[in-house]
Amino acid sequence: MRENIFYEIYHALYGFYGPQFWWPAETQLEVIVGAILTQNTAWKNVEKAISNLKRHSVLSVETLSEIDEGELAAMIRPSGYYNLKAGRLKNFIVFLADNYALSLPDMLKQNAARLREQLLGVKGLGEETVDSILLYAAGKPVFVVDTYTRRIFSRHGLVEPGDSYRNIQSKFMKNLKSEIKLYNEYHALIVSHAKTMCTKQPRCKECPLRSLFKIKKGE
Repeated sequence: MRENIFYEIYHALYGFYGPQFWWPAETQLEVIVGAILTQNTAWKNVEKAISNLKRHSVLSVETLSEIDEGELAAMIRPSGYYNLKAGRLKNFIVFLADNYALSLPDMLKQNAARLREQLLGVKGLGEETVDSILLYAAGKPVFVVDTYTRRIFSRHGLVEPGDSYRNIQSKFMKNLKSEIKLYNEYHALIVSHAKTMCTKQPRCKECPLRSLFKIKKGE
């Protein structure tokens, strides 16, 4: 009996790329900061910004709460849109202070649906950022959808290009077991595949998913 296509894709990608060891961070706060800083930039730029924060001993909720926003912006300059992102980091810290007395553990143990709703109320945090926090920092079984997910799965007719974030997320979560490790690895593999093969100019002849789909002649 054939597996459902979502599992088949996962196994094909895992077999080709291997484990991705995501999220690359030392602490839960670092995951959250990275999820906010990675908006509209390459991860290598986020790493430089986080390195600056560590070098200045700023990567704690207390210091992020106390630091001047302009000073914070200067430290995260490599991530791009640094003034905007500094504001978003500050918005998150204010939320954490107002709702959880700056206790990250208390926030992260909140149930997924409630925490998602709360975080989406923080100015500057969208669905992808919030779900990354839920999955990678809080360890909640929430599937993260990004532009790479939409690109790969719309090309193979499994989602529509215009589908909403929640509709795409729902398709994954209905077709996969609710497992943190699976969601973690799957999202990471999607990112790797989109950057390596399923780029804006796809390399279909070399694609590890080729055998699962009918690829148009000449591609």
